[in-house]
Amino acid sequence: MSSRSVVLDAIRAAGTISRVGLIRATGFTAPTISTLVRKLINEDLVVETGHAKSTGGKRRVLLQLNHTSRYAVGVHLDHGVITYALTNLGGTVVARISRPGAGAQEPAVVVARIATEIAALIDGVGVERDRILGVGLVFPGPVNATRGMGGPPDVGLAPAMRQWNGFPLGAALEQVTTLPVALDNDATAAASGEHWTGGFGPATSAAALYMGTGIGAGLVVNGSTYRGPSGNVGELGHVCVSADGPRCWCGARGCLEALAGPAAVVAAARSEPATARAVGFTPGVRRPSVVADFAAISRAARRGEPHALALLERSARHLGVAARTLANLMDLEVLVLTGPSLATAGSVYLPIVRHELRACFARGTHTVDVRLSRSAATASAIGAAALVLESELVPPGHGPRPPEQVPGRRVRLTESAG
Repeated sequence: MSSRSVVLDAIRAAGTISRVGLIRATGFTAPTISTLVRKLINEDLVVETGHAKSTGGKRRVLLQLNHTSRYAVGVHLDHGVITYALTNLGGTVVARISRPGAGAQEPAVVVARIATEIAALIDGVGVERDRILGVGLVFPGPVNATRGMGGPPDVGLAPAMRQWNGFPLGAALEQVTTLPVALDNDATAAASGEHWTGGFGPATSAAALYMGTGIGAGLVVNGSTYRGPSGNVGELGHVCVSADGPRCWCGARGCLEALAGPAAVVAAARSEPATARAVGFTPGVRRPSVVADFAAISRAARRGEPHALALLERSARHLGVAARTLANLMDLEVLVLTGPSLATAGSVYLPIVRHELRACFARGTHTVDVRLSRSAATASAIGAAALVLESELVPPGHGPRPPEQVPGRRVRLTESAG
């Protein structure tokens, strides 16, 4: 375990802390803390900032992270949209952009474009290149053994991303950006981002229910993001909610994604002429992605179009049933709804999922706090940047501690205003 990371994590979690506070928080001796703090100040990672209130003796000097000393890039790669976030060392998003998704382009072409767009993101805010710690890149599906996307050819990735199956994404992006690259699943990254922002609070068992093009869940248990041995944890979209349901692209029947995912909702809307007209679907004309079509349905529902609203409510009931199963399995205390599709339709899904989770098995002991993410549209990109920050600030094998919820202190890893 790196003592340097232990101290950095303690400073990050506290916001501001004295050297004496670090001794108490870490268990290190005073000489060790003095040496480590001096090195961190010399590296420009930590700065002295004012004094603590007097307790009768000499006022203690307070320390905090130098938020502008280092930065991390987060990238969410998806079929319809690629989302980028640049965060400082404290995790505040200082810049974010969205660009057209991977579509049907060859992976090498998309990777070259990502490198160009990362450079534009960094240059747009005038950050020196040597202050960038690395790139976190997340996507739908698991990370394989070669630091690529997907798994066996017959499953691995959703049909829209099949051309990425087995592509050595990590190595390719490192080569064109000359930056370290960390890879992860997008739903898992969303959960990690929520934990860093304090979105789960003090919960010891929490989940992010993610809906973008598909459906997934990320789990945080006892402060650590749980990934499992193959990165396939949280595939909530492939939980069976109807044994005789339709065939899913994964090969099974009755999966949540096949019944209630954005693609299923869009297909149902297009199959009903009245709904298609109300939503604004033109026969033979499709938007760039399922998420864009789903957003159009969500807008129609908010306008009061009853057919569109009924489709979303039906999807939300299925989602709520699967969420109750997840809550019962994990004894969840907090469930955060997040992802691009829930960013547009969360107002419909939230009350229905909340209602379903009132029947969870542990209700006699505690309720499940169901809430919408504060940054649902960019949660995965923020979580991707958190992957990089974890490597710098968190001791290996330890989950990041959420920042203290001190009145008047802004929580880190949140999107800046505007």
